Amino acid sequence: MSPERPPRVFVYGTLRPGGRNAGLAARCGQPQTQAATLSAFRLLHLSPENYPAIVPGEPGERVQGEVLTYPPQVWAQVFPLLDALEGVDETPPLYHRQRVTVALASGEAEEVWVYVYARTERLTLPGAVPVPGGDWFQHP
Repeated sequence: MSPERPPRVFVYGTLRPGGRNAGLAARCGQPQTQAATLSAFRLLHLSPENYPAIVPGEPGERVQGEVLTYPPQVWAQVFPLLDALEGVDETPPLYHRQRVTVALASGEAEEVWVYVYARTERLTLPGAVPVPGGDWFQHP
C-alpha cells in the first residue's frame, strides 16, 4: 500500500452497504465504496450464527464485496471498531485481519485489509454452508 493511499478494507457480509452492521462501518464517517472481488478465497454462511466467513480457497473461487475507504484521520477510530466486531482480540480469535489483493470493478488491483475466519474447526460442523458465486447477499 503506498503511503499516500489511505488504508482500505474489503467487506463481504454484514459490514457491506445494506448489511446489518453497515451502520457500525459508517460510525466514524461514511466511507467511499467500490465493488471488488477477492480471488482464491471461499465464502461460507454460518448457521445458526447467521454471518459469513471467508477462508483461503482454491484458484477460481472468489468472494464478492466492497472496498471501504475512509479519510486517513479516522482509521485510528475505525480499526478498533471493526476489530472488536470481528473478534480479533478474543481468545481464540474469531477472525484475523490480513492484507490481500482484490480486483476492483474498474479492473485495478488494490492491496486492502480483510477479515479472515480464524476458527477453522467450526467449519467442520453442521451449518457451515459454501455460498455459490461468492456473494453473501445472494445466499437465501
